[in-house]
Amino acid sequence: MIFLAEIFHITVLTALLILGIIGNGFLVVVNVRKLIQNKRMLSIELLLTCLGMSRFSLQILLTFQGIVSIFFVPFYRQNVYGSQYLFTWMFLNSSSVWFATCLGIFYCLKISGFSHPYFLWLKFRVSKLMPWLLLGSVLVSGITGILCAHVFDYSTVSYVDWYNNASLASPDSERRKSNNVLVINLVLIFPLGLFVTCTVMLLISLYSHTHRMQTRSSASSNPSTEAHLNALRTVITFFCFSISYFAALMVNLTHRMPVRSIWFFFLKDVMAAYPSGHSVFIILGNSKYQQSFRKILGLAKKP
Repeated sequence: MIFLAEIFHITVLTALLILGIIGNGFLVVVNVRKLIQNKRMLSIELLLTCLGMSRFSLQILLTFQGIVSIFFVPFYRQNVYGSQYLFTWMFLNSSSVWFATCLGIFYCLKISGFSHPYFLWLKFRVSKLMPWLLLGSVLVSGITGILCAHVFDYSTVSYVDWYNNASLASPDSERRKSNNVLVINLVLIFPLGLFVTCTVMLLISLYSHTHRMQTRSSASSNPSTEAHLNALRTVITFFCFSISYFAALMVNLTHRMPVRSIWFFFLKDVMAAYPSGHSVFIILGNSKYQQSFRKILGLAKKP
């Protein structure tokens, strides 16, 4: 049974890795190509490039972790929960969430039709503020990674039976370290909360816009409505992926699931779906990216 679970786990990880490389790599390559051609990059292009790079790296890291947990258990024990790897993992994890939150804020400010003075002030300045928001996201993610690596380093434990989740270290000490990491990662609730707020504002704006169109007896399909719907598809899919990833991450950090168990593999698969799935939906929700992707496929088919 475990052997079949391992085969299925490897198959899922491989498929998600290919999907993640294609989706995130496409976002990075297309936007960098525009930068080279135009000698400048729009704020949304810079944001999607950062998002694609962080998720590309996170996808590779999660795939590496999943493969190592099957074939190289001693290495997994010594390195995956060591300070260096844990810093990299938590940094990429946090930066990916913060970059996606910046994307939700950008969509909310640019597409929503609210007329409050403060909202309008942010609406016309979000493009100039975006590089600073991204820089702040990197700094916060770095601090999160450093704190996690400092309080939680399982590589210093003298012996851990990862097959049965048994340890010769003090249970109280391990529990305290796990609790500290959980508390640190609870800071991710803040960007998720911001993202939920932006989603709600987009829904309210869409409702108000639809109501105005119906009052004026206008057609329901117009550019503003389509922009609202595309933005909502993007943010809602991110919300679904992020909630599932966040829940799996929190359970994984408690170390209650024995390594190489079915539930352990399930958690790893859920986490690996996050960096690839949302990027694919971003491409599907953007007509320009769809056209560029079709051109690439068309060139690939040429002899």
